[in-house]
Amino acid sequence: MLLRGLKYYRDSFVGFNPKVWLLALVTLINRAGTMVVPFLSLYLTEDLHFTLSNVGWIMSCFGLGSVVGSWLGGKLTDTIGFYPTMVWSLLLSGFAFVGVQYFKTFETLCLGIFGLMVIADTFRPAMYVAIRTYSKPENRTRAVSLVRLAINLGFSAGPAVGGLLIVTFGYNGLFWVDGLTCIAAAILLRTTINRKKANLEDKASRDASTAVGSPYKDLPYLLFLFAALLVAATFLQFFSTVPLFFREVHHLTEQQIGLLLGANGFLVFLVEMPLIKYYDHPRFSTYKILAGSTVLILLSFLVMTISSWAGVLIISIVFMSFGEMLNFPFLNRFSMERADRGKAGAYMALFTIAFSVSHIIGHNSGMQLIAHYGFQVTWYIICAVLGVATLLFLLLERIIKKENSEHLNTLTK
Repeated sequence: MLLRGLKYYRDSFVGFNPKVWLLALVTLINRAGTMVVPFLSLYLTEDLHFTLSNVGWIMSCFGLGSVVGSWLGGKLTDTIGFYPTMVWSLLLSGFAFVGVQYFKTFETLCLGIFGLMVIADTFRPAMYVAIRTYSKPENRTRAVSLVRLAINLGFSAGPAVGGLLIVTFGYNGLFWVDGLTCIAAAILLRTTINRKKANLEDKASRDASTAVGSPYKDLPYLLFLFAALLVAATFLQFFSTVPLFFREVHHLTEQQIGLLLGANGFLVFLVEMPLIKYYDHPRFSTYKILAGSTVLILLSFLVMTISSWAGVLIISIVFMSFGEMLNFPFLNRFSMERADRGKAGAYMALFTIAFSVSHIIGHNSGMQLIAHYGFQVTWYIICAVLGVATLLFLLLERIIKKENSEHLNTLTK
């Protein structure tokens, strides 16, 4: 039984193009240094002494920069290709991370965080298109999970090491590590993938598609993005308001918060790939997986309202981790499959923009709700939002089935 389990775990990692593995390695190096994000709200409140309201607006600039960067990344990917877009985004964002630590006022931080995210998030649509180019249709979901595994492995190390860095060197050390790892990731990508060959593969992939559909006119896709936005906006609370809840209500230290958030990344690292291999099968409905995983994220917030016992925080992290492991890879799968209807860069840009918008409304609304109503009411509101998202995924299933039925009828006439 043990040997069978180990073989199943091993098999969940086979069948990938070596360049997918390289993308995962680049992402791991990049995300291992992404220590600022989980601690940004604490840095702004405790080191710079901003109010929760000011922190909410700064985080909205974070999201607005992400929207612009995602849109720009999609445009650049469809024009110059995914390879130069990724390399330049990583390199320039490295210098931007180092520079933003010197911005101390509310106004300069709003501008600095906005500019940083414009540069950094041009990478995301390009990366998704690269994964789509280098993976087969039958293993796209696992390919996304492999890159997510690298992200979460980086995040599992990042917050834990970040907590130690804060204690030892202060918050400025985080910005330096973030910047240097971005530059290191750019150098690795530049030296291991041949630029000319990557551009030819990218062009061949784009030329092979004759679809001209626009994601802005694809109503089922827009409904899907709205549901994804609701999930992302609530999930992001684990990187803004939830650390404050851990600190103010349960009195955890930065190091304890880092270890707790790092446990999420470690759990995802251990479980996600075999979990996705099992569920990535025609017998399972993508839409029901999305709905069920959204309910798990809902439960992660609900359990925090039922007891003041610190153990519920671990239970919450477990619910959130399993919800995340099932939700986000299948969100990516639906988006990549829908991208076959038009320009991949435009579709994936709109997908990443939905997550960027979630940064604008998620962090700020969470901060404002807590400032006015406290943590308990905020968690209840988040549960209601996730309930709506669950219903939207189930509605989307009915719409897509009807769309497929009408398309089949058209072909048989």
